[in-house]
Amino acid sequence: MLIYGYTKQYPKEELYAMTNQIRRCVTSIPANIAEGSGRRNKAEFMQFLHIALGSACELETFLIISQRLQYLREEEYQTANDLLNEIIKMLSSLIKSVKHST
Repeated sequence: MLIYGYTKQYPKEELYAMTNQIRRCVTSIPANIAEGSGRRNKAEFMQFLHIALGSACELETFLIISQRLQYLREEEYQTANDLLNEIIKMLSSLIKSVKHST
């Protein structure tokens, strides 16, 4: 995963702080989509999709902070941010689709 590679270069003092939080966000997105898809009804699935979206927004914030602290180079930040924006768009589309399904 791209973000795991980037966070390997973070300062050691961030290992149990920002690095850990970023990695949790990254794994939380697909994990919540998967867990929600295994639920019995649409309302529960929607709840987990919104949790995944929240994790994506949290990751977006950590990427901004990482760039400002110069833990990420500009091109690393831009690559990660572009991919994350695509994920957010796809997730938002999935939420709309599930919301309007029967």
